[in-house]
Amino acid sequence: MDKWDRRFVEMARLIATWSSCARPGRAIGCVIVRNKRIMTTGYNGAPSGLKTCWERGGCLREKLNISSGTRAEMCYATHAEQNAIIQAARLGVSIDGATLYCTHQPCSVCAKMIINAGIRRVVYEQGYPDPFSLELLKEAEVELVHWEEPEKPQNAE
Repeated sequence: MDKWDRRFVEMARLIATWSSCARPGRAIGCVIVRNKRIMTTGYNGAPSGLKTCWERGGCLREKLNISSGTRAEMCYATHAEQNAIIQAARLGVSIDGATLYCTHQPCSVCAKMIINAGIRRVVYEQGYPDPFSLELLKEAEVELVHWEEPEKPQNAE
């Protein structure tokens, strides 16, 4: 990992703080980068103009007892990766050949979007219970990097 990866992972963490997801531990941020330049960002939350889960009184998935990594369609939120890819399309920004940095491993729906958008590298921090997404990305030869914060050097006293 290099200092650029660290910077963009930190940026994804910051973007995650904008999430409107009410589910604990599911604030997710994403940054799409090309040539060390941020092209777009995204976070998980309700589509524009729709009420957020907070405004609806809580998480639909929790109310329905839906396990993480399953039934993605039963959620008011759009995923962070989806929002970042959609923003690129809306703004006319090419993300072909880009790197996507995300606080969490993409799900299989996002993986398919990543592949079709031409993103060549995915750096993610936390795992997600969807091994099929990793299979898809590997088969499409998208470079996968599981970011782990490097250990700080111990004092040499």
